[in-house]
Amino acid sequence: MEPLAVGLVGAGPWAEMAHAPMLAKGPHTRLAGVWARRPEAAARLGAPVYERIEELFDNVEAVAFCVPPAVQAELGVLAAKAGKALLLEKPLAADLDGARRLAGAVAEAGVPSQMLLTLRYSPQAREFLSRCAEVEAFGGQATAVSGTLTGGGPFATPWRLERGALLDVGPHVIDLLDAALGRVVGVRAHGDPLRWMGLLLDHEGGAVSEVSMSMSAAGDFTPMRVEVYGAAGSVQLPAFDDDPLDVVAEEFAATVRRGGGHPLDAARGLHLQEIIAEAEAQLTTP
Repeated sequence: MEPLAVGLVGAGPWAEMAHAPMLAKGPHTRLAGVWARRPEAAARLGAPVYERIEELFDNVEAVAFCVPPAVQAELGVLAAKAGKALLLEKPLAADLDGARRLAGAVAEAGVPSQMLLTLRYSPQAREFLSRCAEVEAFGGQATAVSGTLTGGGPFATPWRLERGALLDVGPHVIDLLDAALGRVVGVRAHGDPLRWMGLLLDHEGGAVSEVSMSMSAAGDFTPMRVEVYGAAGSVQLPAFDDDPLDVVAEEFAATVRRGGGHPLDAARGLHLQEIIAEAEAQLTTP
């Protein structure tokens, strides 16, 4: 079967480090074109550069997004209306309204979609989740601490500096606990997303979990920790540094070919955005 022709929207550091190499590597996908607001950056990615995003849509089967959340929500709607499958970054949008518009456009157009929640494509996370079902889990905890927002690195971008850990790291952590313990149906939040913050999550079926996050700490850090406890034992997500992007590309191509059906679709992204929006509302309420 011919590789899926994917166009890339965005040409920032993560596009250059991850998206473009992943799509160009094959054998399941090929990088068929790039559109970005800075054509000179797009030209570095080794694919045809289109001046208009509509021209990119006309020459690809699917579109991958690597742009700030608010931009993804805006341009993702255009791609869905053009009938293109979408490979979406987390978070789905900058706010709940944008997430609803994008998820609604995907559903209305009936196009396949898939979220790049990177951890969920690793064999370690998939084994972790399969074992969670065996321990009759009733609780869990997660810690994600880094210095990403300090020192001016490539990921200290405006939207991260403004919104902090909840919008950036939150989707990964909430998604894992939601998958491990049951759908999140309630959230309580405290702290400061730009410093240190915590979540208490209520899960369907009665389980509860606790999350601590920071992207502004200094020093040496342990990898993200996720642990689940139950009547029949406990499970911890092991530390790993594998690159799951090959799996992302393979599964995205399969999702598009069969017309949808991936568990990490736009609807999943909307569910995570709803939890984040509720938490943010609590953090900003006097």
